Amino acid sequence: MLTIDDFLMYLQGDRAYSPRSIRTYADALGSFQNFFQALDDQLDWDKIDADIIRRWMAAEMERGIGARTVAKNLSALRSFYKYLLRMGCVSKNPAHLIKNPKVHYPLPTFLKQSEMNRLFDDVEFPESFEGVRDRIILLTFYHTGVRVSELVGLNVADVSLTTSELKVTGKRNKQRIIPFGKELTDEMARYVRLRNEWTATLEGPLFLGKDKKRMKAESVRNIVSHYLSMVTTQKKKSPHVLRHTFATVMLNNGADLEAIKELLGHESIGTTEVYTHTTFADLKKEYEQAHPRA
Repeated sequence: MLTIDDFLMYLQGDRAYSPRSIRTYADALGSFQNFFQALDDQLDWDKIDADIIRRWMAAEMERGIGARTVAKNLSALRSFYKYLLRMGCVSKNPAHLIKNPKVHYPLPTFLKQSEMNRLFDDVEFPESFEGVRDRIILLTFYHTGVRVSELVGLNVADVSLTTSELKVTGKRNKQRIIPFGKELTDEMARYVRLRNEWTATLEGPLFLGKDKKRMKAESVRNIVSHYLSMVTTQKKKSPHVLRHTFATVMLNNGADLEAIKELLGHESIGTTEVYTHTTFADLKKEYEQAHPRA
């Protein structure tokens, strides 16, 4: 009978899994083996049924293990059983038909329209190059919903002021075109002029630090946190909050969910649908506050 160690060696040698992934598999399979041996020391991998696996999952969650982790552990168990089946060590895969525990994803955090209006209408940005740049960074997040990695990866050539479009390189180097409005077009034109005069070049990274090199994501996060602190008291003050704000504003003003999916660069419409839950949750809160009998 093949052991867990044999499977881990297979993952390392034949499948080239990372050490971190192998540790995850080892922990999951070791946890399950300890569980079923504690139930009955006569049990082996071929005698396991779906009920035992479900009892293990329930025990894990009772110990405070999150649903996502339990789902990953179940996936590791499925893979092990596939391996044992292929090697002729078991007659069935009892984990095959067991569903993952339901994962409750937290609703995205976003800013209110009044807070965004204060940010761009009331907050005074310095007249220096850095001040103009910081305002444009915030506007770009709010007008386009880009990720911080996408923003810092932008080059001057990726911005078309003629057509008011941004060419963004997202995850897995997938490119998409994002249109933007007059406000960002006008202020981006001003920023690009300042940037080109400051660097004496029309090419290269769009957003630059004091060293005239491409900005780091951490620097952008600090800028966003600094300015959002002026208009909101909520704990999360990150570029991703502005991405969520963009999506929520688009949805609340009638944009089609499929269009928002394309603008955000989501692979699946299911990822974008979380914003419908956000909108509904906000609507429900407003109802409860406003209705006299709620």
